[in-house]
Amino acid sequence: MVLHVPEPMLAAPVAVLPAAGVAYEAKWDGYRCLLARHCDGRVELRSRRGTALAVAFCDIAAAAQRDLPEDGVLLDGELVVWHEGRLAFDRLQRRMNRTAASVVREIREAPAHFVAFDLLHLAGENLMPQPYLRRRERLERLFAEEGLKPPWTLCPMTLDRAEAERWVHEWAAADVGLEGIVAKKLDQPYRPGARAWSKLRIRHTTEAVIGGVTGTLTRPTGVLLGRFDASGRLRYVGRSTPLSAQADRQLVGQLEPAAADHPWHGRSFSAGWGSRETLSADLAEPDLVAEVSADTAVDAGRWRHPVRVLRVRADMVPQDAPLFGGE
Repeated sequence: MVLHVPEPMLAAPVAVLPAAGVAYEAKWDGYRCLLARHCDGRVELRSRRGTALAVAFCDIAAAAQRDLPEDGVLLDGELVVWHEGRLAFDRLQRRMNRTAASVVREIREAPAHFVAFDLLHLAGENLMPQPYLRRRERLERLFAEEGLKPPWTLCPMTLDRAEAERWVHEWAAADVGLEGIVAKKLDQPYRPGARAWSKLRIRHTTEAVIGGVTGTLTRPTGVLLGRFDASGRLRYVGRSTPLSAQADRQLVGQLEPAAADHPWHGRSFSAGWGSRETLSADLAEPDLVAEVSADTAVDAGRWRHPVRVLRVRADMVPQDAPLFGGE
């Protein structure tokens, strides 16, 4: 029997965790992945957008052939790499579109793990119509019966909201790359493509230098942010979400056009991670510091998701902001 790999079920952002009738799971900084071990021995790894990942993660594919039931299994989960004390998203990226020798080197230096959080198909039975709690029970039983060990990891789950909130505070303090909590209704079936789970991201406040804007210098709609590295060069670290009315007012009349020595002249800015769309941007003299709210997803010193500008820090000079690669 050939398993059909569906679109993944998705989560919508929330500001507060739902309080009743849900399970709380860790949200990982990795690649979302649906993994199928077919009855004929073939293994499929598919990203959220349907990209084939089995070549880049041939170590996980080989482990699936070796460890998972031969009568067919379909798992939903996350590919992660733990490196130097935290989750390392950049080490996942290094495997993509690389030579076989490069992938082998990455496997040796930074092996991947598959964190399983849902069981969608097992031994000819389609489990997606079943409620979440029943699927979770079957997933836990699969791990126990098959004796699954690394690279397989069972996603932590709790039914206790207070414990989930404690996880958020502990992970934020430890800064290990866990992104937050996903809440899933206990009685909910798996709905491919539906954004029907909830996610709460871990966020912290910090500062960065405004090096440019989207919109115009007189009517900015968002800001492009940078930090100085140890040599004094302004490095791009990310962009903001649309500015609030308060932040927009604070910037009116404060932005000066960039001088000829601005280090970002000639570069383009992506509209989003993995997107080829570029932003229309005006560069500004890097004189202003913004306090921002950011999540924990950081790649090589850059925020992967847009940050929220809280206010302009008129009491700070650019050198007061953390260095590139800092907090």
